Amino acid sequence: MNKQQKKNRLTILIIFGLTIIPFLIALVLKENPSLVKGTTNTGQLIVPPLATQYSDFIGFDAFSVKNISELLGHWLIVNVIPGNNCNEICLDALLKTKQLRLMLNKELPRTRRIAMIFKEPLEVDANEWWLKDTLLWRLRRTDNKEDKTLLLSFLREDQKLDDKLIDKLIGEDNREFSLNSDLIRVKPSLELNKKIVAIRKGNIPDGMLFLIDPLGNIMMQYEAGFNTYKVKEDLMHLLKISQIG
Repeated sequence: MNKQQKKNRLTILIIFGLTIIPFLIALVLKENPSLVKGTTNTGQLIVPPLATQYSDFIGFDAFSVKNISELLGHWLIVNVIPGNNCNEICLDALLKTKQLRLMLNKELPRTRRIAMIFKEPLEVDANEWWLKDTLLWRLRRTDNKEDKTLLLSFLREDQKLDDKLIDKLIGEDNREFSLNSDLIRVKPSLELNKKIVAIRKGNIPDGMLFLIDPLGNIMMQYEAGFNTYKVKEDLMHLLKISQIG
């Protein structure tokens, strides 16, 4: 084999390598998606996604039973309430997702918020959570020091909202509209409960978050204390590339 033949063979091998390497990289990433690290995945990707059925979501109260069909065909932002109480971390997470959904602007109609309740709280306690979820975000959106102090106080479960504070928070806004909740409350089916416990290895903390795609796949999770803006980045990216929901 002369020098020119060797050179030609080397050129062919290089071209072949350049052709096959991208396919090998794609294959590796397909089998190991957790290797993909980027600015869009600030949460943890669930691989494979956890499939759910519409029947896995059971309305927790009359409002939720009436509106349960809203879950179909939407991206779901899921607050998890694992115990029979909703402490400061839990309630703060609810307010974060309220803020998150408002930040989506024109994409807001493609999403729904749900609270997934694993245990059976007292009705009076649960009603207080939903009332706080509906109103306390108003304290969060201001830079007023007094409002921030008031917010921290009422994040505590033992602090109840009274009519005077409710009137203050609503201000001149329409009362009926202001008290209207966008949060659908559900209980997971026994089967879904088992699946979630399994992927979490039994550790389901107050304040954690799931994202569910319009096909019902639980596909991302965020630990307690999640950053609202980072979740927004992820969700906006998903909404942008999604052809569904």
